[in-house]
Amino acid sequence: MVTVTDPSATFRRVPLPARAPRLIATDLDGTLLHDDKSVSARTVAALDAAEKAGIEVFFVTGRPARWMDVVSDHVHRHGLAICGNGAAVVDLHRGREIVEVRELSRWSAMAVVRALREVAPGVTFAVERTGGITYEPDYPPFFEDPGAVVAPIAKLLGEGGADRHRAGRGPGAEQPVLKLLAHHTELAPDFFLELARRAAGDFAEFTRSSPTALLEVSGRGVSKASTLARCCVARGIAPDEVVAFGDMPNDLEMLTWAGTSYAMANGHAQVRAATTFETLSNNEDGVAVAIEGLLTLR
Repeated sequence: MVTVTDPSATFRRVPLPARAPRLIATDLDGTLLHDDKSVSARTVAALDAAEKAGIEVFFVTGRPARWMDVVSDHVHRHGLAICGNGAAVVDLHRGREIVEVRELSRWSAMAVVRALREVAPGVTFAVERTGGITYEPDYPPFFEDPGAVVAPIAKLLGEGGADRHRAGRGPGAEQPVLKLLAHHTELAPDFFLELARRAAGDFAEFTRSSPTALLEVSGRGVSKASTLARCCVARGIAPDEVVAFGDMPNDLEMLTWAGTSYAMANGHAQVRAATTFETLSNNEDGVAVAIEGLLTLR
């Protein structure tokens, strides 16, 4: 294992793989972004240098496409993002256009709702579609989406049959569902995740990226890793040619799929245990520090 010391910002050692990657996949919140959601000049420069060296850069996040302005202003050659934990592929060069969707069926979403209502009374839900988010009256409102529609979950999902007749169809009901969000005010986050997987894992994929008990629910087989793998196959890039960065459980599949993975120093304990290496925290530009080292391998 080769190591490199970055004298310009820290004097700590960051481990490196044996060779440079062909593609870098990085999470955003808690990873590439500082806690204030900014992207440092050092990080912008490192991403640009990677692209100039022939390394593709993918942003891989739980965020929806409409929240990608945080990095789209800094896009140079890198312009593709995998959003919604793998549910959408977005072209940042084309106005955050969604170019691929892997949706959660309404039937599966309602099956999850019913199962979680039984095992976790008090749970509330939101529905993330390609056109925006809607949520139940008791769900914590998103400050980023002040105009979101509020309605009962059956209406938000446009459930079929008699329920559809009674509830009507919610706004944007014809748009694909990217994620179902489930929030609980009392349960511990990791406990809630395991509870949900046991109760409804046959219907959907469950993960989390928030410090609160907020679960993100995707269609079966949909994850950051599976969508990234599809994109890599299309480019003739093998897993061992990918370096991935992340900090939370929704990054785990991607980090274990990639040939080389870095946990952020501020990352969840499960992530830090599962990755190849560890880099500095997000607020210390840990992704940029590692990329600078990777570029010395070319």
